[in-house]
Amino acid sequence: MPHLRPRLPIQAALLQLRSWTTARITNFFLEREFVQVHPPIITSSDCEGAGEVFTVFTSGPPEGPEESAVTGTSRVSLPSSALSPTQKEQDHFFRSPKYLTVSSQLHLECFAHAVPKVWTLSPTFRAEKSDTNRHLSEFYMLEAEVAFTNSLEDVMSVVEDMTRYLVSGLAESRIGKEIADIHASRSPEETAADGEEIADKGGLRARWESLLTPNRWTRMTYTQAVEYLSHAVAQGEVNFVFDPIWGNALQAEHEKFLARKLGGSGRGEGGPVFVTDYPTTLKPFYMLPTTLGGSTETVACFDLLLPHVGELVGGSLREHRYEHLVEKMRAFGLVPPAAEGAGTEEDLGGLKWYAELRKWGSATHGGFGMGFDRLLAYVAGIKDIREVVGFPRWRGRCDC
Repeated sequence: MPHLRPRLPIQAALLQLRSWTTARITNFFLEREFVQVHPPIITSSDCEGAGEVFTVFTSGPPEGPEESAVTGTSRVSLPSSALSPTQKEQDHFFRSPKYLTVSSQLHLECFAHAVPKVWTLSPTFRAEKSDTNRHLSEFYMLEAEVAFTNSLEDVMSVVEDMTRYLVSGLAESRIGKEIADIHASRSPEETAADGEEIADKGGLRARWESLLTPNRWTRMTYTQAVEYLSHAVAQGEVNFVFDPIWGNALQAEHEKFLARKLGGSGRGEGGPVFVTDYPTTLKPFYMLPTTLGGSTETVACFDLLLPHVGELVGGSLREHRYEHLVEKMRAFGLVPPAAEGAGTEEDLGGLKWYAELRKWGSATHGGFGMGFDRLLAYVAGIKDIREVVGFPRWRGRCDC
């Protein structure tokens, strides 16, 4: 009964934490002269290219704006062939299929060509079939874009500075003290039932302190991460369900192990770890190669990993060269293969506008996206992300 759940003390505290965190992060960006923008929720493209999008369509044949409510459905569960003829092509509300956004990044890049530093906190929708304590179908994403940079370190520093700024204030705030007191009062049975692993490490405040370590957060490449994981397996230190193999995605078990072992102050309590330079085949089309003049085997990107959560943030430098971007779009199957006349704007379909950001003048730039609800769950010591959202939606569940 999600409509009654906010009345629980912990839920009331989490509502206040969400409000306080939003205000704190807004102040961080304001002090650093980032411009807050409001990108669209209905889009013409799938930013990640994974196809896990919700399609927007009218509930019946359009008869006028007063009689056509806009609703959503997963493109996977209701393909266009299932729609009536009047809903297929000629009567699309927006003339062609449109989707609920999976990320505001592409639109943030537009804004970053007008003002060099932008950010947003907006709802995001993904039709993933994942049924885990880390995934939702509707969640909030905190995203930022910085122009005139060709350094991945510049983008990672924004993430690190922002998180430190947030947690340093939380530790001294009224709501922070209330959340910490709630955790301190929990019985061992309650802690075990929630799956938390922080009770024997000094409580919730120890988790916050791991984010405030005086040392710069750990950085390592994907290649180094795979080597470290493989060595740990060879030494019998750990057994993974999925073997760490170069070229394969890091699984949640790998991410949590890296953060637990290498993050924090190095005393074993765990903390944040940046993993950079993933293989090109594992990342979306818009990422800049690690080495512009040489190998395109890896891209200039990063994931921020945390204990118990795994990936919290993903970011990269963006491909700012028109020809190279179009080539990547073709390689990822997002536009037709090269042919006579290929490369013109007519060939680029729904991503024509995105490519034109480079065609008519561009700047080097990069940015990141942070799962806002995952962040709240981590700093609040809540294992299940569904517990920090007032009305959580995941596959098969969309109550109220």
